[in-house]
Amino acid sequence: MAEAIPMPPARAPEAAAPLLELRGITKRFHGVTALEQVHLKVHPGEIHALVGENGAGKSTLMKVVSGVYPHPDYEGEIHFEGEERRFGGIVDSEALGIIIIHQELALVPQLSIAENLFLNHEPARFGVIDRMAMYRRARDLLDRVGLRESPDTRVADLGIGQQQLVEIAKALAKSVRLLILDEPTASLNESDSEALLDRLMELRAQGIACILISHKLNEITRVADRLTVLRDGRSITTMDCRHEPVSEDRIIQAMVGRDLADRYPRRTPKIGERLFELRDWRAFHPVQTGREVVRGVNLHVRRGEIVGIAGLMGAGRTELAMSVFGRSYGRRVSGTALMDGEAVDVSTVPKAIRAGLAYVTEDRKSLGLLLNESIACNTSLANLAGVSRAGVLDAAREHSVAQDYRRQLATRCRDVEQQTVHLSGGNQQKVVLAKWLFSKPRLLILDEPTRGIDVGAKFEIYSLIAQLAESGCGILMISSEMPELLGMCDRMYVMNEGRMVAELDAADASQERIMGAIVGARELRHA
Repeated sequence: MAEAIPMPPARAPEAAAPLLELRGITKRFHGVTALEQVHLKVHPGEIHALVGENGAGKSTLMKVVSGVYPHPDYEGEIHFEGEERRFGGIVDSEALGIIIIHQELALVPQLSIAENLFLNHEPARFGVIDRMAMYRRARDLLDRVGLRESPDTRVADLGIGQQQLVEIAKALAKSVRLLILDEPTASLNESDSEALLDRLMELRAQGIACILISHKLNEITRVADRLTVLRDGRSITTMDCRHEPVSEDRIIQAMVGRDLADRYPRRTPKIGERLFELRDWRAFHPVQTGREVVRGVNLHVRRGEIVGIAGLMGAGRTELAMSVFGRSYGRRVSGTALMDGEAVDVSTVPKAIRAGLAYVTEDRKSLGLLLNESIACNTSLANLAGVSRAGVLDAAREHSVAQDYRRQLATRCRDVEQQTVHLSGGNQQKVVLAKWLFSKPRLLILDEPTRGIDVGAKFEIYSLIAQLAESGCGILMISSEMPELLGMCDRMYVMNEGRMVAELDAADASQERIMGAIVGARELRHA
């Protein structure tokens, strides 16, 4: 069982009147009740966490608050600064200082960071955009979120974690009274997450309220003044973290309605012969000529083995995975890939799939799914031959296959003809997994497989990974959550600045040794 989390330092007494109060919020979609009689109070200068399993209604509730779902598309009342508010759209809520940062990034890839930060409210002189002022203000905002990139950098040239920081900086550019963050650290490594949480506490000290949605319970218990648990669309309980110790186990029990004794499935590894190997693998940046991102990587995965890749954001982990999977990333990709000791051609995605590789991307919404297509369509994408007859798609077979994976993965949906865009993050991830499982891979590359997923759904995915390893599949797992790697992996590589700097067996691995390998490599590189 997890230890009780120490209470945060005492803070000033909360104001008598809440900044935001929700009374009996109910929201339905086509007869399905997503929220039912939800009550919530948020006070000025408070960090109020909102937790619950995927599909509990957290994001839906915040879309009601911010006007994404306008009045009267819901029942109940929203009170802000003591007055009932009926938002006709997000413009109305932003006018009062309610700013929401969604899980889906709202950036224009081809514009610069500075242009994104001030889109539609650019600083101007005499009707002309003042680019020097915009650059200076952008630099200040980027410093506040710890992003060192130039304001002139195109958003398309940033990683997903860096783009998340731009989103947060964009919110800070507005006159915010209540900041709503939906999984803000899901794309960030531990050091960047820590920096962001520090920023939230600074905003709290300035009297800015924050609603924080996160599945990372250690972050919640670190910064939250209070937290509210949603389950099946209802507000179950509110816990005061300032006046009582709140354990992660207590939160989990409220979220799932039961105890979750083990975070990771118990397994006895059955590791076989060497299955997959990379030798001297290299890849160069697709835009910055001469910049080598993946530098002479050597690694191997055995049958039935779960191998982790640890590293900080920018270490080159995702770039490595994508360059191996059909050269989906980079230029001048070179090196040798071997399956069962024989060289295989992975130079295109179809060839990589035929060689037995599958890649679950870290960015499921942009790269992993066709959001406006059905679950059935997405499930069959990587293996259309498996649902076709004489080259013609068999819709009944496609539907049947999707149904089988829906049951196997316990995907929550109306039916397999439902559009994936309407699923929660955890259920979207299950559809991505179903797509690649149907391709019958021999090596499954998982890039942040539980990002933005609640603790209950995480266990289900961990169990599936363990079952795949048990069946003899090799697993290569990239994660920014070191406890996840330590809890799941049989062996681990540590990557830093494009190179593998350490290899650790599970018995020898620890967070301290991983960070020691990263720091040691950097000190050696800059000596």
